[in-house]
Amino acid sequence: MSNIHTTLARELGLSAAQVTAVIALVDEGNTIPFIARYRKEATGGMDDAQLRAFDERLSYLRALEARKDEVLRAIDEQGKLTPELRTKIEGAAIMQRVEDLYKPYKKKRATRASKARDAGLEPLALLILAQGRSDKSPLALAAELANAEAGFPTAEAALQGARDIVAETIADDAEHTAVLRSFTQRTGSLAVEATDAQEKTVYESYYDFSEPLSRIPNHRVLAVNRGEKEGKLRVKVRVQADAAVEQLERRVVTRPQSPFADTLREAVSDGYKRLMAPALDREMRSLLTERAQTDAIRAFAKNTENLLQQRPVRGARVLALDPGYRTGCKVAVLDEYGKLLDYTTVYPTPPRSQVKEAQAALESLIKKHRVNVVAIGNGTGSRETEDAVADLLARLDQPVQYTIVNEAGASVYSASQLASEEYPDLDVTTRGAMSLGRRLQDPLAELVKIPPQAIGVGQYQHDLDQAALGRALGDVVERVVNRVGVDLNTASASLLGYVSGVNATVAKNIVAYREEHGAFADRRELKKVPKLGAKAFQNCAGFLRIANGANPLDATSVHPESYPVARELLKRAQVKPEALAQGGVPDVASRLGNVAVLSEELGVGLPTLKDIVAELEKPGRDPRDDAPAAVFDRTVRDFDDLSVGMELTGTVRNVVDFGAFVDIGVKQDGLVHISKLSDRFVKHPSEIASVGDTVTVWVTGIDKDRGKISLSMVKGKA
Repeated sequence: MSNIHTTLARELGLSAAQVTAVIALVDEGNTIPFIARYRKEATGGMDDAQLRAFDERLSYLRALEARKDEVLRAIDEQGKLTPELRTKIEGAAIMQRVEDLYKPYKKKRATRASKARDAGLEPLALLILAQGRSDKSPLALAAELANAEAGFPTAEAALQGARDIVAETIADDAEHTAVLRSFTQRTGSLAVEATDAQEKTVYESYYDFSEPLSRIPNHRVLAVNRGEKEGKLRVKVRVQADAAVEQLERRVVTRPQSPFADTLREAVSDGYKRLMAPALDREMRSLLTERAQTDAIRAFAKNTENLLQQRPVRGARVLALDPGYRTGCKVAVLDEYGKLLDYTTVYPTPPRSQVKEAQAALESLIKKHRVNVVAIGNGTGSRETEDAVADLLARLDQPVQYTIVNEAGASVYSASQLASEEYPDLDVTTRGAMSLGRRLQDPLAELVKIPPQAIGVGQYQHDLDQAALGRALGDVVERVVNRVGVDLNTASASLLGYVSGVNATVAKNIVAYREEHGAFADRRELKKVPKLGAKAFQNCAGFLRIANGANPLDATSVHPESYPVARELLKRAQVKPEALAQGGVPDVASRLGNVAVLSEELGVGLPTLKDIVAELEKPGRDPRDDAPAAVFDRTVRDFDDLSVGMELTGTVRNVVDFGAFVDIGVKQDGLVHISKLSDRFVKHPSEIASVGDTVTVWVTGIDKDRGKISLSMVKGKA
């Protein structure tokens, strides 16, 4: 078994067979969702998250081995590769160690040390490092090497040149670097000060701030970085330099009685302060930022996943309102399937404040189109719009509910090229209102049209590594889309593009084929779509559903490769395939008897067989139906409606390192600080709250001037 195989097995707690199987499946071009869902026998039941972690680690280890090969080749070409060095490089477990070992052999721009070497001062530097005996002083030896033409005219200059070589040699040593890196991480602190202490900014709490590198929380790292980027803060890593130099001296100065000891000490101090400390400062800042960004991306991804898994409001005929002041409120009426029925503009908000006229227009649309839900965006003018809607609905003689919809990202979609292609005859604001209504009807189908970064369920997302954030959020969307499944005949190209094995080009080709040939009647028809080859079909077929098609199994998550098994199960259970269209066969498991025995009889793996049986019981079940329902009709709509101690029901909109933001009906979300999420210790808010959760909260503080609301999820905890 290769080194990579061994490492993966050890780190991830997997068997050798699992590692070999997963690597083979990945290398064959199978996607993570496909492997997780349809290759459980090979992987030992590894889920999507485990497989993505495996794939990420596999990529890193392969890159590490490739880098080792490059470094070994480069050093060997210089004729400096010793057996000991080869062993160290080949045994390196992280990329940083490889780079540390390569540093002395890496080509550099001209340095003080390289100029000294060119002047022939390296023999003296080696004597200083060796700390041997000598009848002559270091200065006397340097005098013999002085060379005016080479830029070292005096003994003092030559000795300084030799010290420069020693300093660089010490600074380039991988073992010294590792020790000083550990020392800096263990004892250093992040020191912050204001660029202008008199200026009032949001960073005032960091104007005179210091915290150990080992303890500073990730959200503070990101806050400090942003303040530095905006020119409001100065940031540096503070270390006890004398202690660092002393530690380095203990490693280097091994013969204190040597005539070269004092010169060596000077070189050690210079090597640390001039070369190592600045490099370690940059490295510590980079490591802190990387750690903080990784954590923020992980939290953002989790929030996005929970948001995408919100329960659809099925059967809703929606009147969606995108509030505004000067331009009024855009109105879009949608049928149960998201089709636009009507649209207009009303002006219940200032400066016009035409409340009665707006209510009359809305009432007419509600009755004309049999609307049963009103969705209001939570942006500018939301409070006034909600007041008008709530008053109207209270007087109607038909049951209509309303709810507030988070409009983060709606403007991004409505102004996008995708929206222009979908609705070329509608203006931007009408598209925005439609998007709000559709996110209530089917959050997943609508939110995939928006760049995940614009959804607004993280912290400092614009400061993060956008490539890494994009990859993480893309993985999340792909995971949720494939977990839920996609209707092949109604899905947009945006949604199809996240299906396992389907890229953006193939997604557009599927839609184009559908428009030209009509609805797909059979999954096998996918093979006729341009650029959708055999491997893509294998990866995507099980996640694309066809309702009311020629084959009832096409409406399930059963993969076409397992159709023979599924048909045999139905036959043994004495059930016709058509029963799947009527909601499945709830008692199919009891009809089939012992599935372990059946697995052996049919020659199919037990995990796969269990999945097929579960799907026959509840074909096409949407896992989002387990999520909390949307909160309708608010008890409060304005700051003036709030009072300390009030109990409210709200929806978690965002979860960050220091708490959870909850929508309680007013324009500004309230914050439940991490200390008020539970009556027990909470390491991270995500342990208690998830985006989309419906929670009970109590108001603990109201700050009208700053627009802040403090909440608690523990009654009586102020």
